[in-house]
Amino acid sequence: MSAPRLNRRLTLETPQRVSDGAGGFEEAWVPLGVLWAELTARAGREAQVGGAPVSMVPYSIVVRGAPVGHPERPVARQRLRDRARVFHIRSVAERDPAGRYLSCAADEEVAV
Repeated sequence: MSAPRLNRRLTLETPQRVSDGAGGFEEAWVPLGVLWAELTARAGREAQVGGAPVSMVPYSIVVRGAPVGHPERPVARQRLRDRARVFHIRSVAERDPAGRYLSCAADEEVAV
């Protein structure tokens, strides 16, 4: 297995509940740091989300490995951002036995 080309600068973000000022909460995305990554698109499809057509493209995103619990290790339900593009992380697994790289299964949704 060859080393991945980590040539994309992505921001790792996590959801956080913040007060909406009216006694409730809303979700805000808080940046955790920057990760260099290799993105590989998979076969996409079109779906209906909330009655609107959405293009859904799954990606395999490879980043440097980090120990479980480390703030630079992505986890499911976080997201990676490349400016206006957002990749929602579904799962994370070690890419190699030594854990030097992680493979993130993520989806990008774009309104059509």
